[in-house]
Amino acid sequence: MSRLWQVSTRVARAVKARRPVVALETTLVTHGLPRAEGLTVAADLEDVVRSGGALPATIGVLDGRLRVGLSARELQRLADTPGVAKLNLSNLASQLASGGPGSTTVAATVVAAHGAGIEVMATGGIGGVHRDAGQTGDVSADLTALARFPVAVVCSGAKAVLDLPRTLEALETLGVPVYGLGTDHFPAFYRRDSGLAVDHSFHTPADLAAAVRAHFDLGSGVVVAHPVPIADEMPAEIYERALERALADAGRRAVRGRALTPFLLERLRELTEGASVFSNRALLRSNAAAAAALAVALGRLGRKRRR
Repeated sequence: MSRLWQVSTRVARAVKARRPVVALETTLVTHGLPRAEGLTVAADLEDVVRSGGALPATIGVLDGRLRVGLSARELQRLADTPGVAKLNLSNLASQLASGGPGSTTVAATVVAAHGAGIEVMATGGIGGVHRDAGQTGDVSADLTALARFPVAVVCSGAKAVLDLPRTLEALETLGVPVYGLGTDHFPAFYRRDSGLAVDHSFHTPADLAAAVRAHFDLGSGVVVAHPVPIADEMPAEIYERALERALADAGRRAVRGRALTPFLLERLRELTEGASVFSNRALLRSNAAAAAALAVALGRLGRKRRR
């Protein structure tokens, strides 16, 4: 392991013993939710993973180290530090070299998880192809990371503000399958159904694990689509009206690049009067539970194979 990495003793022991581990990102703490709420949600997600029989490994950058398995104190420190960088594949190395703090996106979390031997990650939604990508070329590094590293990312589809059909086309081009867990349709983050189909649907984590393990042998990652619970889905009229307004505001203010997604999510939070945060918390919890179940199933599958 490089000197730029630091895996907690608990996580290292669990991976070595082939016990189930779930990686968790930190952008939800520093960029995705209000700070105090982000910390509460991060701790809650760790509890959900533990309740599902897996060990949580929250990932972030502190003191020039990519830390896998942040302690509560380290996570608090990351949240309290001003100017925390949002890290993906392009700026991760430079931030590590500078010694500055950073929170991990899906892309950076996938890199760290794979390096530490973790096969499953939970998040809200992956990044993807932006709606203006035809003019800007703006495509999330999350897709590149999924194409390079065999990690299963459990999510409620892609961020609601993205071009979902083009995101699915990009994943297909990159050889990254989209498997539905309990759904035939690709979720639209706050909404359960985008109207787009997944590549294959599985009813149980055990069946899903077999397909994930088989695909890992091909060398790339997997998107596991898991919709927000029915009771927590945002009403369509609120979602569509707020999304249209948020996109218009971003265009008028010329918000682009890494600043775009945080801006749009903040505007959705304001325009829905907190309904987006309610749905976001619910889908994060649901995805963490599903990721724990998948990690446990992958562990059992691995034990069976070694016999």
